[in-house]
Amino acid sequence: QVQLVESGGGLVQPGGSLRLSCAASGSIFSIYVMRWHRQAPGKQREMVARITSGGSTNYADSVKGRFTISRDNSKNTVYLRMNSLKPEDTDVYYCNADLRSQRGVRDDYWGQGTQVTVSS
Repeated sequence: QVQLVESGGGLVQPGGSLRLSCAASGSIFSIYVMRWHRQAPGKQREMVARITSGGSTNYADSVKGRFTISRDNSKNTVYLRMNSLKPEDTDVYYCNADLRSQRGVRDDYWGQGTQVTVSS
């Protein structure tokens, strides 16, 4: 079993900052790519940021320059540092991992999501 658990969401004022965490646990053999997505009701799910096992990163244009993705391989954890938050950043943020389990299956795994609300 593989589990991804997000944390760190909450209510912040516009212009504020927040750091999300996603810890992967279970029978993991190798984590190749980790991503953050966000989605609100009535909207398409958007990939916000991704980071490869080699440390290469990519960001959606809407968050470029404001968000930073990083990972701590010793903790099997990926982070998303969000600065200069805007009301339009309000969404449920989901952690996603492309990994191979110890059972030999490579697939995408998803966390349960954490709510981020940006409001004055």
